[in-house]
Amino acid sequence: MDNLIKFINSFLSYGLVFVLIVALVIVACLIGVQLRKRKDSKELETTESK
Repeated sequence: MDNLIKFINSFLSYGLVFVLIVALVIVACLIGVQLRKRKDSKELETTESK
């Protein structure tokens, strides 16, 4: 029984780490898209003003 508890604890620990990594990847992608849209809009304004 003790081994089962240790296994479940380890499994949940790795699961939590996986969820945190996935959340960080999603946040990084959203920030990247936002920054790219901002850069593209600035470039568009620059080319239209010329």
